[in-house]
Amino acid sequence: MTELRDKIIEALHSVYDPEIPVDIYELGLIYQIDINEERHVDIKMTLTSPHCPVAGTLPGDVEQAARRVPGVASVVVELVWDPPWGPDRMSEAAKLELNML
Repeated sequence: MTELRDKIIEALHSVYDPEIPVDIYELGLIYQIDINEERHVDIKMTLTSPHCPVAGTLPGDVEQAARRVPGVASVVVELVWDPPWGPDRMSEAAKLELNML
């Protein structure tokens, strides 16, 4: 399942919050990816803010990106708010891209 997880993460690198020029994985918006034996994928994610204008569409974009990965049977994306997102969740690459280092 490690290989499938890696491919899902690679696919998530193609999903961007339209207001931020960094993909959602590097932003730290993906909290958890679980894959069971039947290749069902559960993804827990958050947004930078509960008032994010893409709150209605971004989880669907994440689901579609994961579904496109060969070998994935099904995907459920859950939007969570705990723990709250903060800049400390961003990768070094994201911080560098946004001039936060």
